[in-house]
Amino acid sequence: MAMFGVGYTELIVVMVIVLVLFGHRLPSVMRSMGRGIKEFKEGINDDSSVEDDEDVKDTKASGPYDKKP
Repeated sequence: MAMFGVGYTELIVVMVIVLVLFGHRLPSVMRSMGRGIKEFKEGINDDSSVEDDEDVKDTKASGPYDKKP
């Protein structure tokens, strides 16, 4: 595996070092990252639905047949 010039041995060494340094905190860190990703995805979905609703409102309000002569 020649990803960024890092082989399997170097990758395993880095993973062992990470486990030694963050082993006791790793579950809570991963849980926090998962919650953050979930909130981010929900925020993106909520934001895009709000923009879609605003576009629909704008097109309804500015139609050529809405104006009275």
